[in-house]
Amino acid sequence: MNPCQQYTPQYTRRDFLSKTSLGLGAAALAGLIGPRDAWAMNLDEGLHFAPRAKRVIYLFQNGGPSQMELFDHKPVLKARNGEELPESVRAGQRLTGMTSGQSSFPLAGSHYSFAKYGQSGAEISELLPYTSKIADDLCIVRSMHTEAINHDPAITFFQTGSQQSGRPSIGSWISYGLGSENENLPAFTVLLSKGKGGSQPLYARLWGNGFLPSSHQGVQFRSGGEPVLFLDNPPGLNASDRRLMLDHLNELHAVQAEATGDPEIYSRIAQYEMAYRMKTSVPEVVTITDEPDYIFDLYGDEARIPGTFAANCLLARRLAEQGVKFIQLYHQGWDQHGNLPRDIARQCSDVDRASAALVLDLKQRGLLEDTLVIWGGEFGRTSYSQGQLTADNYGRDHHPRCFSIWMAGGGTKGGTTYGETDDFSYNIVKDPVHVHDFQATLLHLMGIDHERLTFKHEGRRYRLTDVHGSVVEGLLA
Repeated sequence: MNPCQQYTPQYTRRDFLSKTSLGLGAAALAGLIGPRDAWAMNLDEGLHFAPRAKRVIYLFQNGGPSQMELFDHKPVLKARNGEELPESVRAGQRLTGMTSGQSSFPLAGSHYSFAKYGQSGAEISELLPYTSKIADDLCIVRSMHTEAINHDPAITFFQTGSQQSGRPSIGSWISYGLGSENENLPAFTVLLSKGKGGSQPLYARLWGNGFLPSSHQGVQFRSGGEPVLFLDNPPGLNASDRRLMLDHLNELHAVQAEATGDPEIYSRIAQYEMAYRMKTSVPEVVTITDEPDYIFDLYGDEARIPGTFAANCLLARRLAEQGVKFIQLYHQGWDQHGNLPRDIARQCSDVDRASAALVLDLKQRGLLEDTLVIWGGEFGRTSYSQGQLTADNYGRDHHPRCFSIWMAGGGTKGGTTYGETDDFSYNIVKDPVHVHDFQATLLHLMGIDHERLTFKHEGRRYRLTDVHGSVVEGLLA
């Protein structure tokens, strides 16, 4: 006998889990190919708090909406229009490469007026006539801030808790922690739409699963003939043939899983099975022709056009009704470095009606109280003009030090305006809310302690909020 073969096998923990006689690996596999998501409910001892929200619809406004034109009224800017931004206000803060070389920083007052709406008296711009009608449902946060000053790291920070790519997105964390209420639809879905202004690119990693099992990545729904890629049977393959193919593929995966104990194999099988079930469920949920006319009157005519922001808001409501936990909308077009008065008006006309309609639609169905709706971008805009300021035109650069978002439903305090900025909307003077605070609050509303939802990766336990973040009690009802 070869002396090299004279040894006692040493079994690792993975070997034990995958090769014991009861077949724990096979048991996990059986859970994945059955009707229940075996990755669901990963929270220690279940939910950490009584949840106020069962689902999230996140209307992400990609590009950085200007707070001074929408939710943060600054009459001082209009009164001092054209004057130089005081150095004491900027205080040497970082600028982007697009304005760092400017010789002057002329203050630019908004061209648009504000008024107070609802019993709460929330100040909202004339650009948002429909949003103003739901003022008492909104929790407007004027004191958001971030460290990121450019689009890619700023969006990545909001969506994953890190400016560097590779971390799981918020929706993936929710899917990992809570699973799905509907075995025929994913817990995390993504919808994209293009606006009427300059569009920053979007990357699939923004809704990626990072180091979490791949079954938790966001599933992108598309406008057009095939709402989700690869759901249709390949040419020459009918439903029974496809079922037989998947059964044999599962058997092969089971052999590999028993041999290696690799949990990603189970996740891959879960994705195959979900795709098979979605073949029936997805067409039903995306077919909006059964909606009554009064719903299209509420959302606007564009809701009839697949791929528009309005159509995606209506689809988000339908997905929410079907038990999808996290519905992420991205709407491009808010990066207005020049021609801001014209472009932001066009952009607001694209989103105002449908955003308000979604809140009203959820409310009339009794869904708003446990659905958290979020509207906002990755940072704000500067109070000074980028480039030349004229009587009828100006632009604004990126500004991370303060900006506005709003939330509605899901346990938030409607009719509230939280936080304050200085007269120039340049710095926060009261109740700052950091990106990690926002994320911690979102998880709290879903019943999750952000410090306890973790995943061990490469020897370290990671979480969405990294090592930061506090729940903002002032936003809670």
